[in-house]
Amino acid sequence: MRVLVTGGCGFIGSHFVKRLVAAGEDVAVLDKLTYSGNRANLEGVEHAFFHGDIADRAAVSQAGEGCEAVVNFAAETHVDRSILEAGEFIRTDVVGTHVLLEWARATGARFVQVSTDEVYGDVAPGVSSREEDPLRPSSPYAASKAGGDLHVLAYVRTYGVEAAITRGSNTYGPFQYPEKVVPLFITNALDGDSLPVYGDGLQTRDWLHVEDHCAAVELVLREGAPGEIYNVGAGHELANIDVTRRIVELTGADPSLVRHVADRPGHDRRYSLDCAKIGALGWRPERTFEDGLADTVAWYRDRRDWWEPLKAGEYREYYRRQYAQRLR
Repeated sequence: MRVLVTGGCGFIGSHFVKRLVAAGEDVAVLDKLTYSGNRANLEGVEHAFFHGDIADRAAVSQAGEGCEAVVNFAAETHVDRSILEAGEFIRTDVVGTHVLLEWARATGARFVQVSTDEVYGDVAPGVSSREEDPLRPSSPYAASKAGGDLHVLAYVRTYGVEAAITRGSNTYGPFQYPEKVVPLFITNALDGDSLPVYGDGLQTRDWLHVEDHCAAVELVLREGAPGEIYNVGAGHELANIDVTRRIVELTGADPSLVRHVADRPGHDRRYSLDCAKIGALGWRPERTFEDGLADTVAWYRDRRDWWEPLKAGEYREYYRRQYAQRLR
């Protein structure tokens, strides 16, 4: 099978490309190479690479030639950036998804949309989101992903496109750009910099290792039913402050680096997923959070050559806009 993986140079996308190549599949990667797209993530991995935007019909057509399926990882994903400026999120996550759907409609290719648990919004204690629950996104990022998801479902019903959706929980692991909380706090801790915890730090997330996430997406690509949505969560629910404390322990950092700062607008308190549907397909997470986080810390400790160049230039300006006032 020849598979088009969009956003294949990003964090989860690059892990997925490696997984498909190891399984013997023929992979084409389409990536715009924005700040978080990195060709080095696929170094030594055999694939066809196309530099382009999923919102560009010509780029999608060129990259997708001969492909029987597309898995869409391409997205603007960072909530904090969406609050600062939402325009690119709408272009990539909504318009880009539409362009890919039009290509899949024209070619008959199978389509997997990789989405997020954030489309469900805040979840009350003791409750887990199910695939049929209403969408209540809180951030511009979550709203743009919800818009893309709704387009997918509309194309299944109206045009018969063979498409499915996965909604993953907070994903962590090697090669994650150091703006998300786990790599941000690991790299800051290794450098002796502050760890800016939003508010009281009691926001709860379900932590999913990237390899488990990719295994679920591959299963949906191969066996998922058209028009279906599959939640993907590991069942490792932890408050942000507890994750922070564990990172401090694993890195040997000074606990005084932890700084409680002003919370971000519209910050959801809790996400939780009911994953019975993908469990019925045979998927189970294999990594415990304790082992996965320890391995991730070790990877960032050993791979300064990968992340230190990223925390310069554009990153420094973003970090200043996001945290300078909060840390003052």
